[in-house]
Amino acid sequence: MDGFDLIIFDCDGVLVDSEIIAAEVESALLTEAGYPISVEEMGERFAGMTWRNILLQIEREASIPLSASLLDKSEKMLDLRLANDVQPIAGVEFAVSRLPMKRCICSNSSSKRLDMMLSKVGLKPLFAPNIFSAKDLGPDRAKPKPDIFLHGASQMGVSPDRVVVVEDSVHGVHAARAAGMRVIGFTGASHSYPAHADKLTDAGAETAISRINDLPGVVAALAAWDNVL
Repeated sequence: MDGFDLIIFDCDGVLVDSEIIAAEVESALLTEAGYPISVEEMGERFAGMTWRNILLQIEREASIPLSASLLDKSEKMLDLRLANDVQPIAGVEFAVSRLPMKRCICSNSSSKRLDMMLSKVGLKPLFAPNIFSAKDLGPDRAKPKPDIFLHGASQMGVSPDRVVVVEDSVHGVHAARAAGMRVIGFTGASHSYPAHADKLTDAGAETAISRINDLPGVVAALAAWDNVL
């Protein structure tokens, strides 16, 4: 796999099946606050975004003032649900272990939540200490901005054009492409929806997979294609 020196994984919806849990918590809170929205619509529209940015977008779209208390309420409820219910994406440990290049995680989730989820599902040893949170970079640095991906590549000592990213959200794909990186979309988590793969490729992913076990072969194929060109 001469084409890439680093593979960057998003965490939520790629390594752990957490986006569906977030969608359940957040759709319930928004509906209660006067903005009815289904779990499915939450996953399709807002997967990959921070809760703060979701609230800001809804306020702009619907002109509904949303209480600042929703920020803390969601975080506490979600942490409890994740600690009890989060599971790894099936086959992820096997797939990741077959990739020979450097690897890291770049996520919008907080470092504390990343540590909790990855420890719970047993994936932390595969990536530690190379686990990076956009929240640690400061305010307004989250995806779809490219900052966290550029930070991860810098910390790993790799040029962005030698990086491939695995992302499940349109916002994450936009961030990776803005960072000058290539992207493989992933649609194998529980929050996936019928047009998921098309939306990821429309956003800039070169292909999309629904089984994480296919990842090593797809990465190798993209690298081989580069060598032919």
